[in-house]
This record gives sequence, structure tokens and C-alpha cells, in this order.
Amino acid sequence: MSSIRLATLADLPRLVEIYNQAIAAKNATADTVPFTVEQRRDWFQIHTPDEYPLYAYEEEGRVLGWLSVSPYRGRPALARTAEVSYYVDYGCQGRGIGSALMAHALADAPRLGKKIYLAILLEWNTASRRLLEKFGFERWGYLPEVAEFDGRLCGQFYYGRRV
Repeated sequence: MSSIRLATLADLPRLVEIYNQAIAAKNATADTVPFTVEQRRDWFQIHTPDEYPLYAYEEEGRVLGWLSVSPYRGRPALARTAEVSYYVDYGCQGRGIGSALMAHALADAPRLGKKIYLAILLEWNTASRRLLEKFGFERWGYLPEVAEFDGRLCGQFYYGRRV
């Protein structure tokens, strides 16, 4: 049985573990050094249930993926806009977990007062591009060659959707 719920502090080690998988893969985040749980505590604390939730996808008592709704640039005029980020355990990808998380986040957006969701992703993250397009996100911007991984340059796409 699976469910999507708000993440708790007890989930933080698992959230960090999943995120660190993406760092190691070098295809889904611009972070390049793994995080410790302690380093992610402040990040976790800004994700309040009523404004910037952090959703956990749980199956049989184990978190298999997560999605965060985060402030976009932290400026007052941008308060109705939020950035969504999502990560799924690499051993569980392709099972619809990302889709379930995105559907949940989009359905919850009106409760949060959000009008625009943005996703910022590396250009070679084709799975994420497909997921976003499936949910009606459109490519709103492109920043060429802004990231570098072991000498390989990579751009970033900005995808957006009105919610």
C-alpha cells in the first residue's frame, strides 16, 4: 500500500539518501557534493506544511521519493510562485512515483495560494522533462552551459505551469 503524506523530521535521513543518489548520478541536480542529514536541517525547516510543503511517497513504511515546494528567489513579489523539485529512489524509478507526487502537489497548490510552479532542471534530464510535459508544464526558459560536471558543460531548462 502506498501513500503520499507530509514529510516529517524522522524522514530526513531517507530524503537525504535519495537526494545523494541524484548527486552521485550527475544527471538530476547541480549539487556535486553529497549532503549530511545535519546539513539539510535548515532546508527541511523552511518546508512548512501550509506554505512550502515537503511531500513523501511511502510504500510499506519506506519513503521511496519526495517532492518539495520551495520559495522561488525569496522575494515578496514572487510569493505566489514556487519551485518544485522531486527525487525518486533510483531503484524505484519508472514506477509512477514521480507522477503520483506531481499530481498530489498540483492538486494541493490552491490550498497553498500558489499560482505558478517552476521546475529548474539540467538539460540532459530527459525523464524529468517528460514528467513535466505530461503534467502541462512548458519550457519557459533556457540557460546554456551554466553547469559543469567533470569538464562537461550542461544547460538548464526552466519549465513553468500556472496552477
